[in-house]
Amino acid sequence: MPIVVNDLRDYLKWLEDQGKLIRIDKPLSPVLEIPHFLRRIMYAKGPAVLFENIKGYPGWRIAGNIFPDLETFAKVLGVNTLEEIGERFTESISSAPPTRLREKISRLWEVKELASFLPKRVRKAGFQDNVIERDPLDKIPAFKTWPLDGGRYITLGLVVTRNPETGITNMGIYRVMIKDSHRAVIHWQIHKRGSHAFREAVERNEELPVAVVIGADPATIFTGVAPVPYPLDKLLFAGIVRGKGLEVVELENGLMVPANAEIVIEGRVQLSKLENEGPFGDHWGFYDMPIEKYPVLAVDRIYHRNNPIYVGTIVGLPPLEDAVIGKAVERVFLPIMKTIFPEIVEVSFPVHGVFQGLMIVSIKKKYPGHGKKIMMGLWGIGQTSLTKMIIVVDHFINPHDINQVIWAVTSFADPARDVVVLDNVHTDALDPTSKAHGVGAKLGIDATVKVEEESGREPPLIVSPDLDVERKIEKLLLELGIRGDDPWKKVAKEYIDTIRAWLGVRGSYTRYHD
Repeated sequence: MPIVVNDLRDYLKWLEDQGKLIRIDKPLSPVLEIPHFLRRIMYAKGPAVLFENIKGYPGWRIAGNIFPDLETFAKVLGVNTLEEIGERFTESISSAPPTRLREKISRLWEVKELASFLPKRVRKAGFQDNVIERDPLDKIPAFKTWPLDGGRYITLGLVVTRNPETGITNMGIYRVMIKDSHRAVIHWQIHKRGSHAFREAVERNEELPVAVVIGADPATIFTGVAPVPYPLDKLLFAGIVRGKGLEVVELENGLMVPANAEIVIEGRVQLSKLENEGPFGDHWGFYDMPIEKYPVLAVDRIYHRNNPIYVGTIVGLPPLEDAVIGKAVERVFLPIMKTIFPEIVEVSFPVHGVFQGLMIVSIKKKYPGHGKKIMMGLWGIGQTSLTKMIIVVDHFINPHDINQVIWAVTSFADPARDVVVLDNVHTDALDPTSKAHGVGAKLGIDATVKVEEESGREPPLIVSPDLDVERKIEKLLLELGIRGDDPWKKVAKEYIDTIRAWLGVRGSYTRYHD
């Protein structure tokens, strides 16, 4: 089903109808005060907030915590689970090519459905009703979140670029530090698509047109965070998430941007200028130090709708709103990861591992060394290439149950054999342990059960109850009104079935019986 709202205003009204939004009319400042209010709301797992009285910015409103929980996000996208979004993408690329006439005719519907996700150009957008060219950046209520931040920041803006070589449009959420009334600094890390477009522009000696879009429908905002596989155009991916094509409008600088935006900042990145950006209190919970130099955005003008609504988020010690967004990315991209690595069963990026810090992945292990193969594969693609630590477990371990994961690590991982450390490799530039900017180490733990070729011995014999005794005692417990499953029953059964398959294939299975 398509998304059930068309723009940010529709979404906020929908949230209010769902009992998921509160309004605040007391005067509050976007400098420290509103961010602190939002932080407390997020820690309390509270609703979205619409601030209607902004100190120093008459006529403006601010929305925050617009992604209060996963269930709300899935509901507004018109899906039962967020995995359905990823399946829309994988189904269009993973099926076998048609070879018979009947198959080709039946596939025409799939082609038509994919075409429905394409962006649709319109002549005019609501945000073009108001244009500010004099001191434009002074007019928007961007946040200063933490006392030592280097300035006010746009924190949930879609930074739109077009690669000069390929023409592919990107929308990425990068923090943007306001330097003065006409200049800002864009913090796009070296591996980000925006940075790729910038480097291509430098090679061509051409200024790079840039737009920063603030406020759109939730699916389009989510697209900015999503680690979309290159070279897929993000305007198309926004349509896939929305379930229908995104309407776009062309700016003076030639960029296509979402027509449903609240605010659009139009400008260009100047190739010869890099300026200090930061400090900034980021999602690891520390100030991002030392200060680094990033490209300067020269702002030509700002557009905004009547009675504009600025949207911002805050980051810091987890879990805040980025935890919900990160978990949404995890769910949406699970089907895509499974397409690349069919042996993957489930993944978890624990919230307190700040997503880039820790990934736990369960696999259907099929051969010796399979756990390390998956580990290396994940470090070689997309956003998971930045993951600091990866733990690989068997399919019968639930990656979302940290206690099961701890049991697997301590039971099946030998520190000398199953721990991988890579040094001097590319890492998340925000990682506070990096020895240099974007350079550090990675840790992998293969916590899968080891076959004899890996360990030199058969896997250990897991404890399992006598079936007759189990039935007798379960019946007695039910008569006494005592309910509750054995939490390890499923794990033990699937472990036994796995070992039986391994040992039975080699004809050496002697240790397990029904």
